Amino acid sequence: MIDSIMEFIKTFFSLFFELLILFIVVSFIVSLIQQVVSEERIQRLLSKPNQIVNYTMGMLFGAMTPFCSCSNIPILAGLLNSKVPFGPSISFLVASPLMNPLMIFLLWTLLGWQVAVVYLIVLAIFSILTGLIFSKMNLADSYKGVTVKGEGFFANQTGSRVKQALNDAWAFLYPMLPYLLIGVLIGAIIHDFVPEAFITKYASGDSVISVFIASVIGIPMYIRPETMLPISEALVSKGMSLGTVIALIIGGAGASIPEVVLLSKLFKKKFVISFVIAILIVAIATGLIINAVI
Repeated sequence: MIDSIMEFIKTFFSLFFELLILFIVVSFIVSLIQQVVSEERIQRLLSKPNQIVNYTMGMLFGAMTPFCSCSNIPILAGLLNSKVPFGPSISFLVASPLMNPLMIFLLWTLLGWQVAVVYLIVLAIFSILTGLIFSKMNLADSYKGVTVKGEGFFANQTGSRVKQALNDAWAFLYPMLPYLLIGVLIGAIIHDFVPEAFITKYASGDSVISVFIASVIGIPMYIRPETMLPISEALVSKGMSLGTVIALIIGGAGASIPEVVLLSKLFKKKFVISFVIAILIVAIATGLIINAVI
């Protein structure tokens, strides 16, 4: 029991400080970009006359951003505050943790090029569709208008862009900190007290039920793809199909507990529920498609 508690404490602090550093670094970078690149330019880049181009650009921007599901929250807030259209911003939110180059490379290396190609195509389509659907549902009204900029350590000082970026990073992090702590606490509890045997028992095979259960299990577990993918071969050898493994990874990487908690600070409940359902649908559909074609 003591070993389990020590492992939980280790997991909690590891996750918390990892996300804390990522959050500060990403917020710092976003602030620097906002100081160098005007809001009008950012808006113009993702506000082309052709809507399909806008959503595709949002998806590609996410795919080129190698951040986890939590650390892309400052970027999302920066996009929305820069008046970037809501739909393309959501396409970015979905694509960022699930389509980054490291994710695709690991899939290609560990599970084969066929899995990586099908995964990339399906996720690109779903990222664009999610942005379109959320826009049509008028979920933009759910945004609370939380800003990346604000009062911080250097608020009353005039200085370099670096000082201002540090100020903005702290100003964005400070109100988010309780949400980050709660999210990591819940994620660490599930991570260390839900045994691997439970996953393989209820989510093995390649049936629709197995894929669904894997998707549901993945969402609260906060499974980092960099951690999950290296053990994917072991899960496959225990009877879990490729599609079921992918569903587990998408659920954990696409809508982790820390991310959902942070999103509840930025958006109203309707958006948060819709987002979790969307990731669940993406995870199940991608898993079933991979099981069907590979």
